[in-house]
Amino acid sequence: MRKSLVALSVLAATALPAAVNAADYSDDIHKNDYSWSQFNLMYAFDELPGESSHDYLEMEFGGRSGIFDLYGYVDVFNLTSDKDSDKQGKEKIFMKFAPRMSLDAVTGKDLSFGPVQELYVATLMEWGGNSGVNNQKIGLGSDVMVPWLGKIGLNLYASYRGNDHEWNGYHLATNWFKPFHFFDNGSFLSYQGYIDYEFGLDDGPNTGGASSGGAMFNGLYWHSDRYAVGYGLKAYKDIYGIKDSDGFKSTGVGHYISVTYKF
Repeated sequence: MRKSLVALSVLAATALPAAVNAADYSDDIHKNDYSWSQFNLMYAFDELPGESSHDYLEMEFGGRSGIFDLYGYVDVFNLTSDKDSDKQGKEKIFMKFAPRMSLDAVTGKDLSFGPVQELYVATLMEWGGNSGVNNQKIGLGSDVMVPWLGKIGLNLYASYRGNDHEWNGYHLATNWFKPFHFFDNGSFLSYQGYIDYEFGLDDGPNTGGASSGGAMFNGLYWHSDRYAVGYGLKAYKDIYGIKDSDGFKSTGVGHYISVTYKF
């Protein structure tokens, strides 16, 4: 999930007027630069599609440099190469990179309006291993202030399926990070998550059979400066446009636990 909003969300825990929080690049486009990275040791229970339970290591990173905002991760599955693992013989690695280019910074203009603080050209690239996941997406991104949650990312992409060499559907993505309880030692609890929803998909006989589908992740995490521990509940509906069936489940609920070390 997109944890690059951590520092910003702590400062913007409540929705303030956009004029106060709008991005300002009039004097120095690098004044808001930052970077972060972390390792997440994860275990998934009944992950969909297919109700897979498995371990994996997630190397997650993000930050800001001038006109560019970046989020990404690399997942490595079945760390011990257990022959009885649900992931044995399947993809070993999955990668996701989501760079965005600030239109405010490029134009030198304040493009904020209402609750929208900043606009981006947003891209998303997904690559897998053995089965060859190969998706590229491009569209319009934004940072938006909403009540209680504070700053969220909101992006709408058109999707290009690299293996099929064709455009197919759209992807709406949002993410949030909301610290809501702070302890005396500086650690805190957060509600963090994301929604990925695809629509306008080809639902023909050679596809997953559904014209739309997606998932919502709801996580409760404890954070310190160096560590985090969390649980997430992920609700699925025809995920990846795969129509739910008795033979292959793509709608339901999965559970995730994680232990994080922050660099």
